[in-house]
Amino acid sequence: MGPLLILLLLVLAVLAAFVVAYNGLVTLRNQVRNAWQQIGVQLKRRHDLIPNLVEVVKDYMGYEQETLEKVIRARNQALTATGVQGTAAAEGALTGALRSLFAVVEAYPQLKANENVARLQEELTSTENRIAFARQFYNDLVMRFNTRIQVVPTNVVASLFGIKEEAYFEIPVAEQEPVKVDLR
Repeated sequence: MGPLLILLLLVLAVLAAFVVAYNGLVTLRNQVRNAWQQIGVQLKRRHDLIPNLVEVVKDYMGYEQETLEKVIRARNQALTATGVQGTAAAEGALTGALRSLFAVVEAYPQLKANENVARLQEELTSTENRIAFARQFYNDLVMRFNTRIQVVPTNVVASLFGIKEEAYFEIPVAEQEPVKVDLR
């Protein structure tokens, strides 16, 4: 009876390890998904503020319509983007368009002094900071999740249950460059 009991305990221990590993992966995957939803909340806030800003500045920027159109076009693309990579690319383009808009606003003293523009810029800046923090938190969770999938013994459990790595929310390299504005 001794060897049979030892074998049974060994099987139970392996089974328990698989359950713990699987539950850990599911918990981390759900945290990653929740973090992605939190980014979505901040992106929605950003998308909702942009039309207000464009509406306020358009009367002052009559001949800068191209800049405003780029912002609206980038916002619309960001609204329809799907997946982590698509969203990251669209949001990177929107960030670039907003930078250009803010750079142009600097050239209009009456616009810089407008209280509504200042308030909207402050709200957008605050939202950008929230997005950055949410993106950092998401990427940290993705790193933990992906690492857990790659190490023994959870890599075995992940492959058995078809659990795949998650994508990072990375800003495209082209969008990391400073905006060049020519106000001639």
